Amino acid sequence: MKKKKQLVAAAAVLLLAGGYYWYDQSGSTEKKVRYATAEAEKGALASSISASGNVIVDNQSTVDPTITGTVADLSVKVGDKVEKGQFLFNIVNNDLSVSVSKAAASYESAKNSLESAKIDKDSAKAAYEKAKDEDDDDDDAYTGRELDVLKDKVDLAESKIIQAEKSLAASGADFGNARTDAAERKVVSAISGTVLGVNVKNGDDLSRTSSVDNASAPIIIGEIETLKAEVEVNEVDIAKVAIGQKVTIEMDALDGVNFFGKVEKIDSLGTVSQGVVSYNVTVGFDSLDARIKPDMTVSASIITDEKQDVLKVPSSAVKTENNAFYVEILVKGSPQKRDAAVGISNGAETEITSGLAAGDKVITETIDVSGEESSSSGSSARNSGGNVRIPGVGGFGR
Repeated sequence: MKKKKQLVAAAAVLLLAGGYYWYDQSGSTEKKVRYATAEAEKGALASSISASGNVIVDNQSTVDPTITGTVADLSVKVGDKVEKGQFLFNIVNNDLSVSVSKAAASYESAKNSLESAKIDKDSAKAAYEKAKDEDDDDDDAYTGRELDVLKDKVDLAESKIIQAEKSLAASGADFGNARTDAAERKVVSAISGTVLGVNVKNGDDLSRTSSVDNASAPIIIGEIETLKAEVEVNEVDIAKVAIGQKVTIEMDALDGVNFFGKVEKIDSLGTVSQGVVSYNVTVGFDSLDARIKPDMTVSASIITDEKQDVLKVPSSAVKTENNAFYVEILVKGSPQKRDAAVGISNGAETEITSGLAAGDKVITETIDVSGEESSSSGSSARNSGGNVRIPGVGGFGR
């Protein structure tokens, strides 16, 4: 009997222990909710799109002769200032001199042939006129057939003049081309500027020098004063870009320094890379800095819209439901849904055009923690798996 009572007591203890465990666990699942808020406030707001690219020289000339030969008398190096028409280097090609001589001889021969054809025509015409006059004085002097033969000689002489004139024109063009090619052996600068690249040296054979792109041309000259930023804008955003829009520019090489400019040119034709279409946009600097160099990497923010004195909230407070925007405001510690209409956004902040008033506290973050976690330190609450929901991250999400 005593043993039976001991067993009943033990069972009661186990039952009580089990009940406490369930109560404790059920208590731990009760949640306490905390909210992070921000006030809707008036102020300036600008929306922008991001783009990246490089610094370019807008006015640039590549010196890439069309003739072949050996480089000689190279007179410039990278960094040199040059004037338009200034001598850069010579091209040694004796065959061009021979070509000029041959072309000159052909041209002189063509001129002589034309002169001979003119003399032949004058002679043929004189003979015909004389025979015709004699035939008018004496009906039996010449037969009609003989006059026709003389007239044919005049016509033939005139056709020879036409051919000689064509031959002279062709040989003259050949002579001119030969002289032009020969003159190109003296290479000069097409513009005034700074030597940005020299990819040849004395003794190089130009026929073996590859210049498949501008960067590998024998000499590159540019006006440093025409430095621009050229960035790529994707097809989704390009319709928002317009000439004259303000741009903020950052450079990897000049960390922490901001430059400012305006959109100057938008390419009409896009380029396709891995199925993505983008358009080049040229941005002019408001003021140039000596530290800016060609080809530097740039990141640009193009201001597509700008407003003053608008009501704005953090973008994380804006959510969507059924294709409509709304925010939640904190009223006596509880969230209250408010339909809202939005305007422009820069990603971090969004304009509210209706549905809110300045000073309203909007919920930007909802934090759910257990009762046990709420009594712990912030660090331990995060380590124990507190659930944090941030609305609107990456856009107007729910």
